[in-house]
Amino acid sequence: MSLLDTFLKTLETTLPVFAMVFLGIGLRRVGWIDQAFVSTASALVFKATLPTLVFLSITRAELDTTFNPHMLGYYLAATLASFALAWLWALPRVTPEDRGVYVQGAFRGNCGIVGLALAASLYGDYGLSAGGLLLGLVIISYNTLSVVVLLAYHPGRSMNLPGTARDIVRNPLIISVMIAIPFAAFEISLPDWLTTTGDYFASLTMPLALLCIGATISLKSIRNDSATALGASAWKMVILPVICTLGAWIAGFEGRELGLMFLFFASPTAAASFVMVKALGGNHRLAANIVALTTLLASITVTAGVFVLQSTGAA
Repeated sequence: MSLLDTFLKTLETTLPVFAMVFLGIGLRRVGWIDQAFVSTASALVFKATLPTLVFLSITRAELDTTFNPHMLGYYLAATLASFALAWLWALPRVTPEDRGVYVQGAFRGNCGIVGLALAASLYGDYGLSAGGLLLGLVIISYNTLSVVVLLAYHPGRSMNLPGTARDIVRNPLIISVMIAIPFAAFEISLPDWLTTTGDYFASLTMPLALLCIGATISLKSIRNDSATALGASAWKMVILPVICTLGAWIAGFEGRELGLMFLFFASPTAAASFVMVKALGGNHRLAANIVALTTLLASITVTAGVFVLQSTGAA
């Protein structure tokens, strides 16, 4: 396959995902999508359609193929290293009041929507099922580390750590993964009518989620942004994905496993980071700008990364 063919194949994978994001921007600007729609649709995706999608994907998977402790272990180690590197870099360069926001924006990716959508586009059922298992680890590690770094720079505020742990356990995505694993392990089949209904419902996930991401991006806010947001975005979209993916390749990962981890490493900053910062009374404008910048940058950086991996035969 020539480099041109590889590039066109890469665009076929990434363009549909990011086209939906930009469509969301356009629909919001013409007034066809408003904040009420975004709030309702986001809640529907988070609480119902995405857990259904993850559940069905895992129940159809062969755990011998998709459950990979080595990949899970590496991803956790890479996440911890990314978190530490971003924090060390921020210490002498970012003011204390913005440091927690910076670090969270630099390491916390939107794997549940963008990462999973790209994994499904590139690897089909394997991407969804293996990505769903990886997502359980992501939810726990990202939330825990975000609480740690935000509380470190907001000594006057407090978050209930037991309450946060309870929220993680009650997360609909975590619950769907836990319920789905026994179905896959014991090869329990669901009635055809139920799986078909589930497929219809789950198919709402990606279009709704991606439209909502686009609708929440504020181009005006980005124009007024600071170097701090640009620095965090550079870490999230360029530096850490390169370091972590290269480390995975050196560690012996290749093919679908390497590609899947890259897509998760290279996902733009999660919108949940904004919610957590606002709840603590931090610089939520900076958090929102990092989310917006990384989402826009992802259309370039993810496409370039997938192209490099495929053209070199690594993934």
